Amino acid sequence: MAFDYKKEYKEFYLPPKAPVILEIPEMNYIAVRGHGDPNEPDGAYKTAISLLYAIAFTIKMSYKGNHKIDGYFSYVVPPLEGLWWQTDCNQIDYSHKEAFEWISMIRLPEFVTREEFDWAIREATHKKQTDFTKVEFFPYREGLCVQCMHIGSYDKEPATIEKIEQYTREKGYCVDISDTRFHHEIYLSDPRRTKAEKLRTVIRHPIQ
Repeated sequence: MAFDYKKEYKEFYLPPKAPVILEIPEMNYIAVRGHGDPNEPDGAYKTAISLLYAIAFTIKMSYKGNHKIDGYFSYVVPPLEGLWWQTDCNQIDYSHKEAFEWISMIRLPEFVTREEFDWAIREATHKKQTDFTKVEFFPYREGLCVQCMHIGSYDKEPATIEKIEQYTREKGYCVDISDTRFHHEIYLSDPRRTKAEKLRTVIRHPIQ
């Protein structure tokens, strides 16, 4: 049976609707940085996602080719994630999506080293004749965070964020979003196949 990060690490990917505090260790990701409205048809965000999945599946399916990755095991590609901010705002303003800065990313299995990532970039570039120079190997350690499950459309996230911030204050912490620690979302639903009111999104904020 393929290793499923969502099931094996439920504390990271399947939190309750009520906020919880936890320590997030360093993880490696494939990532693409960008700017602008994620809903823009054929925009930078949509392009970034296609690049990420191309590399993710190049690695996942590598066992079928001649290149063998040391320590490889069968796994389910982890969910899409995103770090979000707006340069001139202390809080995200959902009415100005064109001002979004983002890092779109997918977690890498532990056996994927920087060297294996470089191989995947070369392999995908050759096979798909596509430019993957925007895709990067991205180690990220979040440290102490608070998170919960948001059910519903992305535009209704402010209510969940308010709940997170209130819980953080009640526990004697403060939200610590900065130029190195970000508003973090993990997408457990496919918005193309799921009604907006049923979308499941993990919302995570760094705290101190």
